Amino acid sequence: LKLSIDIRVQHAIRKELATAVRQFRGIGAAGIVMDVLNGEVLGAVSLPDFDPNLPNKIEPDRRFNRATLGVYEMGSTLKIFTTAMALDSGKVSIRDGYDATHPIRVSRFVIRDYHAKRRWLSVPEIFMYSSNIGSVKMLLDVGVTEQRAFLQKLGLLHPSPVEISEIGTPLVPSPWRAINAMTISFGHGLSISPMQLVAGVAAMVNGGLYHAPTFLKKGPDLKPKGRRVISARTSDQIRRLLRLAVKNGTGQNAAAKGYLVGGKTGTAEKVVGSRYKKKAVISSFIGAFPMSAPRYVIFAMIDEPSVTKDTHRRPTGGRVAAPVVGKVIARIGPLLGVPPVDEFAPETVHQLAIDVVTKRKGKRRLASF
Repeated sequence: LKLSIDIRVQHAIRKELATAVRQFRGIGAAGIVMDVLNGEVLGAVSLPDFDPNLPNKIEPDRRFNRATLGVYEMGSTLKIFTTAMALDSGKVSIRDGYDATHPIRVSRFVIRDYHAKRRWLSVPEIFMYSSNIGSVKMLLDVGVTEQRAFLQKLGLLHPSPVEISEIGTPLVPSPWRAINAMTISFGHGLSISPMQLVAGVAAMVNGGLYHAPTFLKKGPDLKPKGRRVISARTSDQIRRLLRLAVKNGTGQNAAAKGYLVGGKTGTAEKVVGSRYKKKAVISSFIGAFPMSAPRYVIFAMIDEPSVTKDTHRRPTGGRVAAPVVGKVIARIGPLLGVPPVDEFAPETVHQLAIDVVTKRKGKRRLASF
């Protein structure tokens, strides 16, 4: 039996996650690195962990596997799927946009933007600035039924098929109403495991093919075909958007020089009892590298980070988890043989450039990032 786990990668993830947990006084953390070409898991960490050589001293809460057994509302990382679904449906174009000037009111609920721009936003801007309002409006243009079918296709509505017994069952709304679809579009109302998220995002960046996550080494002779879930064209657009989010948006702290990191932040309030608790959040970041030809997806999550004396600001995914991903990539990139890329080379700039339509005083103009 040969496992896909790379002990070097495993060590790097655990080290950086443990540092972040101490820094932000979190109650736990999870991290995963996956090969996007075949679904092999190179590293999977859950903290706090334990010494398996001392089974009589293992505390029950340390046995809980946050990477595969825990299910969480993943916040804005789910906007990757909302955007991919919208673009792949043909009902939304990368050059479209939506009015995000005012919050959306549905009955007694109000949907706002955390990084509010209070203006018309193009689709790339909605992604770059992580607009809840824009994500909801894209979802409504595609449809509630289509959303559920798309997430089902990505394996997010049933347990992960990965080969261990510690597998969490997603918490899915029933019935799946319009208000549920709206909140799911920006990452609330659907709880999934980190392993499910990573496998889904791998399909978004590898050309559109879903590979089931696995802890078993497949070897060079076994080349899995994968199952197509989005077009290669949509995957290319998602890669550009993920790169834009790190280059100019909420994920800038995940940058690692030479590795063309792309990704998306996530900050979700935890449900305690029957209510959301504002001071208890899940801060996460999911990224991929190199975005010119993605090979690995990496996820980092800190459970209930606290505001530190240094920041005095909300412990968002961009402030807490994104730096972890950037540091891990800088450590494992050379170990995995990923050659550095000159992000300023003309061919690289052209390959990842994206046109952003902006609107000012009723007039539109086209800018390239």
